Amino acid sequence: MSDTVRRIVTKRVRDPEAIAKAAAGRTPAKSPFNDKGRAMIIAADHPARGANGVGRDPLAMADRGELLDRLCLALERPGVSGVLATADIIDDLLLLGVLDGKTVLGSMNRTGLAGSSFEIDDRFAGYDAGAIERMRFNGGKMLTRICLTDPATPSTLENTAKAINDLARRKLIAMVEPFLSDWVDGRIRNDLSPEAVIRSITIASGLGRTSAYTWLKLPVVDDMERVLASSTLPVLLLGGEVEDPDAVFAAWQRALTLPTVQGLVVGRSLLYPHDGDVAKAVDTAVGLL
Repeated sequence: MSDTVRRIVTKRVRDPEAIAKAAAGRTPAKSPFNDKGRAMIIAADHPARGANGVGRDPLAMADRGELLDRLCLALERPGVSGVLATADIIDDLLLLGVLDGKTVLGSMNRTGLAGSSFEIDDRFAGYDAGAIERMRFNGGKMLTRICLTDPATPSTLENTAKAINDLARRKLIAMVEPFLSDWVDGRIRNDLSPEAVIRSITIASGLGRTSAYTWLKLPVVDDMERVLASSTLPVLLLGGEVEDPDAVFAAWQRALTLPTVQGLVVGRSLLYPHDGDVAKAVDTAVGLL
């Protein structure tokens, strides 16, 4: 067991209120952006959906001590503005005292477990808007997969709209990650064609009573200028797993020139780069901004 994990476990056992105290004493971020006016958010909400794999290692993100060490290293790099994660990981980071001045986005729905028969039925069982407000975080994120052949989709859309409304009422960011998805060989697959991403954007943009606080978390696909012309909502580009870092970084750089794009929200490709150098990967991504 690492020293990081020992310190956290000791605090959790001896003083469960330490998490709330750390949240109350934290210096919150003034905005989602770094000093260059761009957002650079590190994502780490994958394990809660049972998606622990990176590359050929199906349990890479399941070692919590290693994940936290990588997160702490990433968060201390210049230009990194914040983190996106579920409560268990954010609580660990609060106990480690590494979130001062950082944007914090709480992941709200993780019940569409990877590989499950109910994957599209992504109910909200993580953060809610009230908890995000009490913890003085900046907003909440929701995965919104739209499967036109699955009857669970309307429930996902309805619950996403409710979360948008609850966050907007508190003037907090609602980070919506939409995909047009379908069942292929018993698994949910996201359609990353430009036409499908455009359709997912137009559907997600219309959810809720107001879009004033709604942001989109979107993949980089072909023809991004046409894709992003489908909405005026602020956009953060997501990463996903990366096979060819140079090609992905070049695609991010091109997309970052488009007017709605405000920055990046990237997880595995920066936390678990092919060469193992987290600092280098994060610095390269920050340099694109």
